[in-house]
Amino acid sequence: MTAAAPSRVAAFLDYGVAKTLAKLRANLLARLARRPEGGVVTSRYGVRMRANWEDRTFRYCHYATYGRALSDYLAAQDRAFVFVDIGANQGLYSLLAAQNPHCKAAVAFEPVAATFALLRDNIALNALGAAIKPVHAAVSLQSGIARIATDRAHSGTASLRDAAGADGEEIRILGIAGVDTLIDSTLVGGKGPLIVKIDVEGHEEAVVEALMASAHRDRIVAIFYEVDERWTDGAAIAHRLGAAGFDRLTRFGIGRHYDMLAERSEAGPAPE
Repeated sequence: MTAAAPSRVAAFLDYGVAKTLAKLRANLLARLARRPEGGVVTSRYGVRMRANWEDRTFRYCHYATYGRALSDYLAAQDRAFVFVDIGANQGLYSLLAAQNPHCKAAVAFEPVAATFALLRDNIALNALGAAIKPVHAAVSLQSGIARIATDRAHSGTASLRDAAGADGEEIRILGIAGVDTLIDSTLVGGKGPLIVKIDVEGHEEAVVEALMASAHRDRIVAIFYEVDERWTDGAAIAHRLGAAGFDRLTRFGIGRHYDMLAERSEAGPAPE
């Protein structure tokens, strides 16, 4: 397996300085503007979104605080693909993927009710209902019901970790067998390569293990996932993906919280 990463100086400037300042700027601008909730805005990523200014995650989507690593990657795809968005939140990356004419379909999983409602609104606002299938569920190895901790001020921190006693709600979990069935029934655009995004606040290892048990595993050509070393074993995920043929890893970020892109050197299956 090969790993790529920017130089330590470049990474520090990009993530340790620029991204931190961008987050501060996004929060400050939102507070100074005092915009009303519920309106429609165009994010700096170029997609329309339902305004939810009290939510830090929305502000980061609006001001493009998450950077361009994944958005540029999706825009650069020049052959047919299907996007699977696990932990879609308000749908930013599903919307961006679906804007690429080579994207045959997207499936967006979001378990939290209020966030899922915004996801559906945003799909409609961008007239992408035919391209994106929203699914009101989390993803794991087995189906079931679980409690998820939520934070209205930062919807992107919703987590299955230590949810007992926390503010939150009961959610549906869709096991990998159900996910496979859904993919089979939804993706009418053919059986080409899958690109997967995982952002599940500490449940990444379970989701990766589920994907490696998927009937569609060999169709997956890339997985973009988040690592927070306070609760995620990044080395274990990298080892599991390496054993499944993902031999190229690219890290975005520094410190204990960063993103990874795992890819196969060999091309995935051709679209049918």
